Amino acid sequence: MTSNTAAKRLLHFVDRFRQTRTLVVGDVMLDHYIWGQVSRISPEAPVPVVNVTRESLLLGAATNVVNNVHALGGTVGICGVIGNDDAGRQLVHMLRAQGIHTDGLMVEHNRPTTIKTRIIAHSQQVVRFDREAKTSIEKETHRQIYAYVKQQVLDGLDAIIVSDYCKGVVTKGLVRDIVALAKKHKVVVSVDPKISHFNIYSGVTILTPNTKEASLGSKIDIDDEKSLIRAGKQLLSRLKCSAVLITRGEHGMSLFEHGRITHIPTNAREVYDVTGAGDTVISVLTLAMAAGASLGDAARLSNFAAGIVVGIVGTATVKPEELKQTIMADSEPEKRTTKLK
Repeated sequence: MTSNTAAKRLLHFVDRFRQTRTLVVGDVMLDHYIWGQVSRISPEAPVPVVNVTRESLLLGAATNVVNNVHALGGTVGICGVIGNDDAGRQLVHMLRAQGIHTDGLMVEHNRPTTIKTRIIAHSQQVVRFDREAKTSIEKETHRQIYAYVKQQVLDGLDAIIVSDYCKGVVTKGLVRDIVALAKKHKVVVSVDPKISHFNIYSGVTILTPNTKEASLGSKIDIDDEKSLIRAGKQLLSRLKCSAVLITRGEHGMSLFEHGRITHIPTNAREVYDVTGAGDTVISVLTLAMAAGASLGDAARLSNFAAGIVVGIVGTATVKPEELKQTIMADSEPEKRTTKLK
């Protein structure tokens, strides 16, 4: 239960989301879904034959983080790499249709735009196939991305979200350059990490691993509160960041700051689907920090948002009004004094 005073403070930060400017830097991709039904097995091989009924395209990876920030009312831009192909042009069109600037998307002619295609039949995934390149971006592309990020920072950027899917955009050199630039101009840098890249995130403001990622990143098996605390402290010290927020599913979140650990119980009523919850957490967390919230308040706000999206099947975003309603529903009622006659 949130105190009435704390609830009012959190609501104030949600109202300030629309005054923030955030840039998402990382791997962009399209999520392609093919929906259908299976009624027979192929005579050519022991595989199901899917009768296609519809298809859908969604913004994925870093562009789903953009979706989240945009839905929450923040001004947001995207910086990443696409190919000179139809998928890249489709991705640009989808972003522009929402009023999001795409001048931070760099084109590499020898690189495809990442597409993940999932075939779904009877609400189950039958197969997924990926079209992508995982090699590091070219040196000239790195230079262009850094130049774009620098210009955005000089223009008054509040926060940078690094969205790393290990597709070649987020490199050790790029993170080092962004962190140095951000520290100089007091810009928040948050990262939703990938296990194989943990060592390149040194110096960021905050890292948001889930329990499995924190366990593998710290090389400490997290199976109780004691091991959780050891892992969080180790990551905080080793990566020299201001904070580590470990998301723990039905157990809520644990925020590690220097000299302080805060355990935040989950706000979810029912958990149906955790798809995209990490994108929602880092979006709300970063927006709150950009709006002036403390790390603790920012984590609490992201916890409320996570409680909303895990109760929805499929990737979802949160609107400011939904977030405010959830906070108010959790707040303690004001104590009223009645005079006796």
